[in-house]
Amino acid sequence: MADQPPRPLEDVVVVAVEHAVAAPLATRQLADLGARVIKVERPGGGDFARGYDVAVRGMSSAFLWLNRGKESVELDLKSAEGSAVLERLLERADVFVQNLSPDAALRAGLDPAAVQERHPHVVACSITGYGTTGPLASAKAYDLLIQGEAGLISLTGDGEVMAKVGISIADISAGTQCCTGILAALRHRDRTGAALPVEIAMFDSLAEWLAYPLYYAHYGGTEPARTGTRHATIVPYGAFPTADGQVLLAIQNDREWRRFCQTVLDAPELAEDPRFTSHATRLAHREELEDLIVRQFSSMSVVDVQKLLTEADIAHARLNSVSALAEHEQITSRDRWTTTDSPVGTVRTLVPPWLPTSPDGTRPDLGAVPAAGEHTEQVLAWLAATDPIAEEAEA
Repeated sequence: MADQPPRPLEDVVVVAVEHAVAAPLATRQLADLGARVIKVERPGGGDFARGYDVAVRGMSSAFLWLNRGKESVELDLKSAEGSAVLERLLERADVFVQNLSPDAALRAGLDPAAVQERHPHVVACSITGYGTTGPLASAKAYDLLIQGEAGLISLTGDGEVMAKVGISIADISAGTQCCTGILAALRHRDRTGAALPVEIAMFDSLAEWLAYPLYYAHYGGTEPARTGTRHATIVPYGAFPTADGQVLLAIQNDREWRRFCQTVLDAPELAEDPRFTSHATRLAHREELEDLIVRQFSSMSVVDVQKLLTEADIAHARLNSVSALAEHEQITSRDRWTTTDSPVGTVRTLVPPWLPTSPDGTRPDLGAVPAAGEHTEQVLAWLAATDPIAEEAEA
């Protein structure tokens, strides 16, 4: 068997008091990079994301997504014994991550300031809804609510109909930025010896991702319109029906527009039509322009339209379903599936976007999805074996 390629965080120990999506996503990415992630769960059920659905042979699809490669330890943190075990874990940790409410974290002494006062070497991280200050600091914060407060829902949908984004995008933005912050803090600790805290608010993370429409509205004085698959300022851009389906296309500049008219619409004169000669005029005459495209595509198949778009070097794509993603040729041809052990048997999970490989192309084993409390005894034994007091007594 080929040697496993080394991963950059193999000497890093992460302790996580986490649930739901944002923090588990951050720590799963750290686990993918080789960190040892010890997930602390409540006795009698653990992370409530375990019960989000039963789609994966009785296991939650969300939990499968977020918890590969971790060790699960059940601790009652409200008990003196459980709290003491957590402290012993923190003595050996490089990183601590929690997404408790700010009030709960303060009561338990698990906010970054308190943790780093007791364990100065630990990069202590918190993910909250709105941060720890300001009028909404104590407000309940779920993904839907953050999408609404940040203005994302006002952008999503079509016409008068608003819609939330179909994935937990506020959680995902916070988890991703938390992972980035942890990597930066570890780098800083390596260079200076000082551990910086990492404090991420879901609201702030989503606001950062919304900076483009925010600046557009703030400086331009006009809210971006809800346009379905269309673009608020670029035309043509979006989904267009064909005889047997739909195709997505995007025209980014006037050169592409001229090629589109010549090759795809077979109407080169439209490129010089005063209604369509620039982004601004095409936007002003959006309905007329899109009607022309729909009429042209209405008797053509998706395949035929794609051939013309390819010939004209116009960016385009199919409008696929999520189910179709599993067997998408860019996943299957590039071997983007891996096998993962879990409490319900071996399942397929996606390989993360970046992963080191050995010269022969071997990827590292990304580990299993743990059952609740599966590693409690193992981790307690490790703590006992590495307890400084016990080691001194033996010496």
